[in-house]
Amino acid sequence: MKATIWHNPACGTSRKTLAILEETPGVDVTVVEYLKTPYSAAKLRQLFADAGLTARDALRLRGTDAEERGLKDASEDDIVAAMAEHPAYVERPIVETGKGVRLCRPQDRVHEIL
Repeated sequence: MKATIWHNPACGTSRKTLAILEETPGVDVTVVEYLKTPYSAAKLRQLFADAGLTARDALRLRGTDAEERGLKDASEDDIVAAMAEHPAYVERPIVETGKGVRLCRPQDRVHEIL
């Protein structure tokens, strides 16, 4: 099974999720460090749709200035545009497999798509 994780190595939950993926037999993991290789707006929309999330659901407020910038109350399009420009606004980690997409907070949610 192929799995892609949008990963931030500075995040403990992201590291724990990656460890689960790497320790699961038969999983071929692709790691995208999204702060170095940002999401496109189209990819964000696809991931959110496949995960059953809104952009607001996936908006990271803690440790960012997203709330100060008014994103908490912004439109979906404005949130996605801000996330594409500032990938730190995306909550982490997001994992995609052939079985679906999950925002893996807590990290054990990854098991739902393995």
